[in-house]
Amino acid sequence: MGWDHGPGRRPDLIARQLADAVENLVTLWFSAAEDLSPRISSRQLLALQTVRRRPELNLTALAEGLGIGLPMASRLCDRLESAGLLQRSVQPHNRREVRLVVTPHGRRLLTDVTERRSRRLAAVIEAMTPGERASFLGGMHAFHQAQVLGRVRPARDGRERPDGD
Repeated sequence: MGWDHGPGRRPDLIARQLADAVENLVTLWFSAAEDLSPRISSRQLLALQTVRRRPELNLTALAEGLGIGLPMASRLCDRLESAGLLQRSVQPHNRREVRLVVTPHGRRLLTDVTERRSRRLAAVIEAMTPGERASFLGGMHAFHQAQVLGRVRPARDGRERPDGD
């Protein structure tokens, strides 16, 4: 599908074009983790990132945060722990609660993934003209503002609609 840059662009066409761009971005995003050592799945990577962001996390909270069942979260942590990326420890105040901690090796792996992603994004952005970069940043900012500031609300039919429609 070609990119429509004309005035009066229809939101549904823009959404399709954005979906195509996001698919490319997702491919770039996940390819940065493909040749890691140890090799981990995207779900394992997400779990590791989640634990790093919320160091007080226990297994139940991780399962809820990832939208998976407790047994699956436990197996996920088993694999991360056996790879030396995650450590489980018993909470001192509640011996039945297991605390999850990213190991130094896990932190290095996450740093490596972040750096790879940044380099790959920078290469794409570098291929853009200064005007395209400015338009891209302006569009990203406007998209972020519309989403974060709550200018979109779910409609009764399940589709999202701008407030005021």
